[in-house]
Amino acid sequence: IGYSACHWCHVMERESFENEEIARVMNTHFVNIKVDREERPDLDTIYMNYVQMTTGSGGWPMTVFLTPDQIPFYGGTYFPPDDRFGRPGFERVCLTLAKAYREKRIEIEAQGVEIVQRLREINSTNMPAGKLTSETVQLAFDQLALNFDMTHGGFSGAPKFPGSMNLAFLLRYYSRTGQTSARHFVELSLDKMAHGGIYDQLGGGFHRYSVDERWLVPHFEKMLYDNALLSRLYLEAYQISRKPLYKRIVEETLDYVVREMLSPNGGFYSTQDADSDGHEGTYFVWTPKEVGQVLNKVEASAFCRFYDVTAEGNFEGANILNIKQPLKQIAEELKMSPQQLSEILDRGRQQLFEERSKRIKPNRDEKILTSWNGMMAISFIEAAQVLQRTDYLEVARRNINFILKQLCQGHQIFRTHKDGQSKIKGYLDDYANLVEALLALYQATGGSSWLEQAILYNQEMIQQFWNVDEKGFFLTGDEHEKLVTQVRDIYDNAIPAGNSVAVFNLLKLAVLTGNKDYRQKAEVNLQQMYQPLTRHPSGFGYLLKATDFYLGPVKEIVVVGNPEADDTKPLLDTIYHRFLPNKVVAILNPDQSYGQLPTETKKEGNTTLQRPWPKPGEKDFGNFNDPKAKKSYLPSKQTTMPPTLTPHPSNKSPLLEGKTLIKGKPAVYVCQNYTCKAPATESRQLAKVLDQNEQ
Repeated sequence: IGYSACHWCHVMERESFENEEIARVMNTHFVNIKVDREERPDLDTIYMNYVQMTTGSGGWPMTVFLTPDQIPFYGGTYFPPDDRFGRPGFERVCLTLAKAYREKRIEIEAQGVEIVQRLREINSTNMPAGKLTSETVQLAFDQLALNFDMTHGGFSGAPKFPGSMNLAFLLRYYSRTGQTSARHFVELSLDKMAHGGIYDQLGGGFHRYSVDERWLVPHFEKMLYDNALLSRLYLEAYQISRKPLYKRIVEETLDYVVREMLSPNGGFYSTQDADSDGHEGTYFVWTPKEVGQVLNKVEASAFCRFYDVTAEGNFEGANILNIKQPLKQIAEELKMSPQQLSEILDRGRQQLFEERSKRIKPNRDEKILTSWNGMMAISFIEAAQVLQRTDYLEVARRNINFILKQLCQGHQIFRTHKDGQSKIKGYLDDYANLVEALLALYQATGGSSWLEQAILYNQEMIQQFWNVDEKGFFLTGDEHEKLVTQVRDIYDNAIPAGNSVAVFNLLKLAVLTGNKDYRQKAEVNLQQMYQPLTRHPSGFGYLLKATDFYLGPVKEIVVVGNPEADDTKPLLDTIYHRFLPNKVVAILNPDQSYGQLPTETKKEGNTTLQRPWPKPGEKDFGNFNDPKAKKSYLPSKQTTMPPTLTPHPSNKSPLLEGKTLIKGKPAVYVCQNYTCKAPATESRQLAKVLDQNEQ
C-alpha cells in the first residue's frame, strides 16, 4: 500500500518490485496486490492499524502479508532489497514467510481470530459520553498549548507538519475567549511557514511537511488537501489580522492550484511528486551560479541575500529559498529603499519561475478524488467571498458541476475519476466533503439547487454510514464490500475525518433546514467523543471546530438581494470582512437566480437536445447512448450554460421565510440566540449589528 507522491514508495518500487529476481520470488509465492491508499482508505486504515499494533509504528510504503481471507499475519513499512539499515531484505522476508505459511499454516490461521478481534476493537469507540461545554474547548486549548513551539511556530519538533486544523481551532478559541496567546501562536506559525522552505517561494503552494523544526527543508511533494486546508487557514487569519502577507499567500496558493492542479474539465488533480528526474527536490532548489545566469549581477546578489542562497547551500549543496530577515532590514544593509528591493525581488521571482519551468517537472498524480475536490472547492468559494474574486467562485462552481456530473449517479457518489472513468463507491469523507462544498456554494450564491443536492447526499450519507450503536459514522457504508472489519476513522490527521466533517454539516444543515434530527445526531456523536476531544485534541482539530459551532452562539444571516448587484455587494463585503466562524448565510435573490446544475447536450439533426444532470431525487440517468436511459431531453438553442432551476418549496431554507426587501433596497437580517435584530440596509448599520452580536 502506498501513494503516488510517496518518495520511499518509489524507492522500494525501483529496488524490489522492478528487480527481476525479487519479482520472481514474489510471483512464485504470492498474489501481489498494489493498493493506492488514497483510492482505498478502508484497506489502508485496516492494515495500518495492524502494522502499528504489531510493530509500534507505521508509514508508507506499507507491506502486509495476508491469508486468502484477507487476515494479516505479518507487516512492516519499507524493506530494502537486501539486509541494510537494520532491516531485513525484502527477498529474505518473502522467502521466510512463504516457508512459514507452508509449514505452519494452521497456526497462522488460528492467530487470525485474535487479530480480527483486536482490529474490530480499534474501530469501536465505546467510551463514556460527556456533556460539551465551554470548558471542553478550554481543556482542548490547554492540552494543545503544551506542544506549542514558541520559537518556530507549529507543534512539537521535527518532523513538523502544518497542523492546519488545530491552528484553525485556535483562531476560533481566540474569537470565543479573546485569548491573545492563541492568536499570537497562530500568526507566529503562519509567518514562519510563509517564510520557510515548506512554502514554494517562486510558484506558490505548500509542500507536505518539514523534516526540521524550522520549516526549512520540506518533504517536497505537494498535496491538494494541504493547500486546501492551508489556504482556508491563511484566509481566516487575514480576516482577523488584515496582514497583506496572508492575503498574498492565499492568492498565490490558489493561483498555483489553478495553474498546476486544475484539469481541463474542472476537476482538481491530487498530488505532485517530491521527485523529479529521479531526485528529490531538484526542481525547487538553486545555487548562486544558477541565479546569476538568470538575473544581472546586482539583482542576483540582492535576490540571493534575501532568499538565503549561499555557496555552502542548505540542502545537498544547493539552496531551498527561504526568508530569514525582514525586507526592510535587508534593504538597509544593501543601501536601497524597501520599494527598490521589493521590485527587484518581484522581477527575480518571475524570471526564476520562468527558468524553473524549463526543468523536468515532478510527476503529477492526475486522479481526481471527490473528497479532496470538495475541500479545495470550499477554499475557492471562501476566498471569492473574502477577497472579492469572482474568478475563484467560477473555478469552484465549475469544479462542483464536474463532480456532480462525473462522480455522482443519482444518490450514489464515486470516489475517484481518471481518464474519463469514475470508479470505487464513495466513502464517508467523499459524501461529507461534497456536502460541505455544496453548502458553501449555496451560502455564497443563494442557489437553492445546491442546498437540494446537499440535503440529498447528506440523507444518503446518514442512511449508508451512520451506526446507531456507535453513535457515529463509519468510513465504509452498507454498499461497500465486506472486509475483515468495518472501518471507523475518527481522527483528523492529514485530512479531516469524514466523521468530523459530517458532524459539522449536520449542525449547519440543522440551522438551514430546521431539521432537529440533524442536530440530535451531531450532539450524540460529539458527546460520545468527549474524552478524545479533551485528552487528545491534536487528533481532532476539525471536530473541535464543529464543537465550537455546536456551543455557539451561531449567527443566522439572511441577505435579501441579488448577490451580484452593486447595492448588495457592500452588504456581503461587510459580512465577509469579519471573522465570523459560527455563522450560516442564506441569500434570497428576488431576481430569482437560484443556481445551476450541469447539463448534458447532444445534437439530433438540426436540434440541440439538453437535460439537467443529475436531477435531485433521480437515482440513475444513464447517458445519451444508453437505450435504457431516461429521455428527459429538452430542445434548446443553449448548448453551454445549464438551465436555471427554480427552488422547490420544501427545500427552501426556513430562514428565508418572511424576509423581504426594505423599501425596494437589499436588506440583511441577523438573528442569534432566538433573537433577531432590525434588518440593515446600509453597510455601516450592518457592521454595527454584527459587532453587537459578537459580544
